[in-house]
Amino acid sequence: MSTLLIHSNKGTPIHFTTESQLTGWLSEHASAAQNFVLASRQEGQNVLLVPDLNSGELESVVCIVDSLEDQWIAGDLAKQLPKGTYQIMGGSDLIESAAASYALGAYKYSAYKKSAPIQAKLAVSDEAQFKRIKDMVSGIYLVRDLVNTPAADMMPQHLAETFIELTEQFGGEFKQLIGDELLEHNYPTIHMVGRASDNKPRLLDLTWGDESAPKLTLVGKGVCFDSGGLDLKPASGMRNMKKDMGGAAHVLGLAHMIMAANLPVRLRVLVPAVENAVSKNAFRPGDVIKTRKGITVEIDNTDAEGRLVLCDALAEAQNEAPALLIDFATLTGACRIALGTELPGFYSTDQGIANDIIAEGLAHQDPVWQLPLFDQYKGLFKSDIADIANCGSTPFGGSITAALYLKEFVEPQTTPWLHFDVMAWNVRHLPGRPVGGEGLGLRATFAYLQKRFAK
Repeated sequence: MSTLLIHSNKGTPIHFTTESQLTGWLSEHASAAQNFVLASRQEGQNVLLVPDLNSGELESVVCIVDSLEDQWIAGDLAKQLPKGTYQIMGGSDLIESAAASYALGAYKYSAYKKSAPIQAKLAVSDEAQFKRIKDMVSGIYLVRDLVNTPAADMMPQHLAETFIELTEQFGGEFKQLIGDELLEHNYPTIHMVGRASDNKPRLLDLTWGDESAPKLTLVGKGVCFDSGGLDLKPASGMRNMKKDMGGAAHVLGLAHMIMAANLPVRLRVLVPAVENAVSKNAFRPGDVIKTRKGITVEIDNTDAEGRLVLCDALAEAQNEAPALLIDFATLTGACRIALGTELPGFYSTDQGIANDIIAEGLAHQDPVWQLPLFDQYKGLFKSDIADIANCGSTPFGGSITAALYLKEFVEPQTTPWLHFDVMAWNVRHLPGRPVGGEGLGLRATFAYLQKRFAK
């Protein structure tokens, strides 16, 4: 991506127009260009490469779109243009959204398979705008790369390397607890879920920013592969479980955006990183664990492990009483059943913040959908021998009961809390959003954070 977007005021013009506006656009151009465009339209083409009839060189690109308000209008364009440097024509908002979708649509995951690189560069003339687009796209690219990486190369130790790279790039401090150090420092559920793997469980902890600034804490589920544990998943359910660290990827991508924008916050990023494996010391259905917060939890199902690693991390995050606490997790299939794969659900203990997040999602075409923290369902995860069980007694309302479980480990009276239950994966191609790992709800969340915390 670093060479795809460039800061320059030179490039072959790209014009976006709707069918209804095409006549007006044509009237402003030479007859040769008019004839070429009209002939191309008769063939049903929507991306028109208009030549200079004197030189034979490409004069401009005309893109016929349904709406200029669609922020994904350039999402497939990078792969349709020949080698060269291009520049989007139009107002600042159009340039920003189209350039972002252009760069996001050019993404390819090529760590293991060679593919022809995109050779159509996009120039952005305004320096501040160029930086905003580049920083946002880099954050989404980071999420996609982390989620797309096979589990063998994206275990807890590899996630730690990403933390180190971010601290080297932006500053801050990184520390981690590994293996039995988790028990020594009272993170029992993180250790329990990850102890069966040869890849030792870890709590990854990054801090950045002025210590006197408002505290913003991000927590991400880092289950680097989820076999289901002793409640083993079927093969079909296990196939894409490399993406079960998608919550960790989301908070790392969001942290990248925050630090690149130099938001005036005291940022903390916590990721409990584990592999939920099967071995002779794997935790079992029926076991009871005393969590960091002191709440005892009966294990009803070892495949409900994400909420177990998150609860210790959330309890730790709560200790500092941050101004805002946000977690991201690929937590439940129930949320996918309710909303599908492309609309992330979220929960909030502060309705004002929830309303603002929804508004930003609509404004940036990065929609999110609020689900209810319906306290009446808390009785569904009661236990006869412990304070609570780790999952509900019925599959109904599974995303809500998971969120209510997590809520037991935060203090909403003192700390506003947002919980995102995301897919982290595109199951189909959409403009700007190729199949594979994806950051969902991040642009909406970052836009909210900018408005709340920026000077």
